[in-house]
Amino acid sequence: MVRVAVLDKERCKPEDCGLVCIRFCPPVRNGLDAIKLGEDGKPVVNERLCVGCGICVRKCPFKALSIVNLPEELEEDCSHRFGVNAFKLYRLPIPSPGKVTGLVGKNGVGKTTSLMILAGIIKPNLGRLDKPPDWDEIIEYYGGSPLQEHFRGLSSGSLRVVYKPQYVDKIPRVYKGVVKELLSRVDERGLMDAICDELELNEVLNRDLAVLSGGELQRVAVAATWLRDADVYFFDEPSSYLDVKQRLSVARVIRRLSGEGKAVVVSEHDLAILDYLSDQVCIIYGNPGVYGIVSRPHPVREGINIFLRGYIPDENMRFRRDEIRFHVKPPLDRHSSEENVVVRWGRLIKRFEDFSLKVEPGEIRVGEVIGILGPNGIGKTTFVKILAGVLEPDEGEVPSKTLRISYKPQYLSAEAYSGTVEELFRKALGDKPVSGFLEEELIQPMGIYKLLEREVSSLSGGELQKVAIALCLSRDADLYLLDEPSAYLDVEERFIMTKVIRRIVENFRKAALVVEHDLSAADFVADRLMVFTGKPGLEGTALTPMPLRQGMNTFLRELDVTFRRDPDTGRPRVNKEGSRLDRYQKSIGEYYYAPEEG
Repeated sequence: MVRVAVLDKERCKPEDCGLVCIRFCPPVRNGLDAIKLGEDGKPVVNERLCVGCGICVRKCPFKALSIVNLPEELEEDCSHRFGVNAFKLYRLPIPSPGKVTGLVGKNGVGKTTSLMILAGIIKPNLGRLDKPPDWDEIIEYYGGSPLQEHFRGLSSGSLRVVYKPQYVDKIPRVYKGVVKELLSRVDERGLMDAICDELELNEVLNRDLAVLSGGELQRVAVAATWLRDADVYFFDEPSSYLDVKQRLSVARVIRRLSGEGKAVVVSEHDLAILDYLSDQVCIIYGNPGVYGIVSRPHPVREGINIFLRGYIPDENMRFRRDEIRFHVKPPLDRHSSEENVVVRWGRLIKRFEDFSLKVEPGEIRVGEVIGILGPNGIGKTTFVKILAGVLEPDEGEVPSKTLRISYKPQYLSAEAYSGTVEELFRKALGDKPVSGFLEEELIQPMGIYKLLEREVSSLSGGELQKVAIALCLSRDADLYLLDEPSAYLDVEERFIMTKVIRRIVENFRKAALVVEHDLSAADFVADRLMVFTGKPGLEGTALTPMPLRQGMNTFLRELDVTFRRDPDTGRPRVNKEGSRLDRYQKSIGEYYYAPEEG
């Protein structure tokens, strides 16, 4: 276990103590001290040099220093290892009857592996590659834990489990035929009609699986899993491809299983949805692609807040340096003068064969981020393409052709690019070097430097998304258009992405427009909102940009859902339907959060 000292800067008073922590820090590697004076006049702990000896902690008169553990592979509790020098998973979540257990963590730390082990798809080898254990050894290994009965039931076939995979786009390769045939075949509970109504699947029942969109496949996969009669249900990222309304519908459906006494385990990156559907949360941390460690379960609010803080108190484990904290944004004090307007549009209309979009007049100003919210199929991407010059409106004027625009589309294809990531950047940016600011605030935080030598065609969905975002923001443009940038990203990557967008927009006095389905990410990044309403697939109306609170109220009123803010982290939380706070906020018309919270 790696132990290091951490500094609480609010308690630290170097002018009153004479920096005893620095004077008493023993020399460690190569004669360098682990604690030095920072630019702000306060000590800075170098985690690579600190050995956690505790001398500075005892010497500090203001209790500003403490010792914490940093993630490191455990010497025991290995549940599974994929090979020599390959990924290892330590510990496992424990399914609990009558509860939904949520899993939260970075990509590549073992969330899907945990689900597949518990679902019986992967047989745990307890880290033994030379002589994998049989079921009797596995059952004995987990003696005294609820996992013992779980694996005993798996090995004997007495425990019925069902698993919804992460990558629903692969379903048509496994199942052929129309949606109705698939759901009828798996309907062991006799509730197919009810679930199709709730998940709005009636319109696709007679369609072939091969022609369904990602969102339609996701809802079919959730329905097919839900209709099976099992003891334990596993859902791997059930909100992918879905809009906010569909995510809430799926969350309600999953929660109903726990009300029937079933055990449910869900891996999810949308914090608002994870909070809404879970009873308890396990944090999975570690080194992506190397090892992952599963924490014990925590009550849902406490568990998500622990994840945002990056510190697990009961393990004294700090797995992230910086805390993720939301802030209530005051209204922007920017006048709509010609000098600070980046782009202004009048009334626009775009017609297709089966769909039409009407856009109300609006503008985007220097230094602000406009978020776009609305259901799938309502015209959000169409509007972005009009601004980008990809589509021409049938009525109304297109924004100035002289406007420099950088556009990241919704759908990305690695096959469209050849060569390495570094070559792709050179081709896109030319000989212009990346500035020091972009290197520090974009390339480093998003981990692009780790991907530079990789072939673009070999990137995962999340890696390709990060490269596309970085390419978009690296260009010298007046307006950045990002269509669903959080897709495929884990929770930490989503908030890094939103911070990067804000810093670039504010520091370079640019503007950005971001289409988003993750309400937590939208709340974090947006100054104002454009809300799209109408009938998905038929007609849409894009309302003029409005202040964040007004926009959220407009959007959530249509969903008939209310949010509150967590008092510790400031993150948005969904109110339980019919709760006292839900009824109160609806009665005063404040769907985003109650006035006293702001």
